[in-house]
Amino acid sequence: MECNQVRQLMSAYIDQELDTGQALRMGEHLAHCEACRTALMQAEELTASVRQHATYHLAPAKLRARIVADLVQERPSRFSSWPWAWINLGLSGLSTAAFAVTLTLYLNQPSATQIFNDEVLASHFRSLAPGHLVDVVSSDHHTVKPWYAGKLDFSPPVVDLTAQGYPLLGGRLDYLAGRQVAALAYQHGKHIVNLYLYPDTTNASNTGKAAVSFTTGSSRGYQLMQWSAAGVHYVAVSDMNGAEMAQFAHQIKASVD
Repeated sequence: MECNQVRQLMSAYIDQELDTGQALRMGEHLAHCEACRTALMQAEELTASVRQHATYHLAPAKLRARIVADLVQERPSRFSSWPWAWINLGLSGLSTAAFAVTLTLYLNQPSATQIFNDEVLASHFRSLAPGHLVDVVSSDHHTVKPWYAGKLDFSPPVVDLTAQGYPLLGGRLDYLAGRQVAALAYQHGKHIVNLYLYPDTTNASNTGKAAVSFTTGSSRGYQLMQWSAAGVHYVAVSDMNGAEMAQFAHQIKASVD
């Protein structure tokens, strides 16, 4: 995306009205364009101010009743002169077209995995905007972990991997997979790693040290890795290469164990 396109779609981006593809392209542009990130921050501040201070006015009940009455009176006159044969033919054509559109959308819809990966990437891109990466800034897990107390319905494990080359930057609250999650930010050289944690509801009974299976994937040049252990599901995303991502994931697992 170019800057002018981003500026035109910025309000829809803030209101989460863009489709997944547009949101991803917006997030990718914002991650690399300081001018647009600044414009986004100003737009978000303006939106928050309007929502807090603006005065809302409802249309009078009489106006609404008059509009509804006009629509009811106008509806019969529009269709009374139409031959019913043409109406039936038109309805049949519309039904066929609707079925064709529905079938096309069904066959072309992305998989659940792709939808989830897109959601993770969109969150990662949003976090790279200034002031969005962490809510609690600290490399000390004794500071970050207590910060989550009372904010989540579980206690996320927090580890610092400074000695391993992945220092902890801090943590924040985020929203993923239909629920509020913990998001920990790490750094490796010039790369930012987001690690999302939330309860593993698919294997809720497995809270021991069972064998862990890592799921890897990539999208738009970013690496994603998922695994579950001790009742917690982990999702890591970064623009690191695959080997660095695998090392990070195994270091997290080893430190939690």
